[in-house]
Amino acid sequence: MQEILEKIKNEIVKALQPYQIVVDSINYEKEGTYYFLRIVLDKNTGLDLDTVVEATNIINPILDELDLIKDSYILDVSSKERG
Repeated sequence: MQEILEKIKNEIVKALQPYQIVVDSINYEKEGTYYFLRIVLDKNTGLDLDTVVEATNIINPILDELDLIKDSYILDVSSKERG
């Protein structure tokens, strides 16, 4: 699975680079009966909700095209918490 996540991350990084959005982490986890593909994003100026939604709209077609994860999963895109 780690190799698949690396391939996904590489494609997403390329797509988000023009927007100066960084992929902080990408994880595939099972919670209960559900699988989650969790992608945490960051940006020097911080990310607001609208930017996270825009990034999700960029990421979703990439995942569909790559079609590397055969299980059904929930895509969870969020911004890195800043402390």
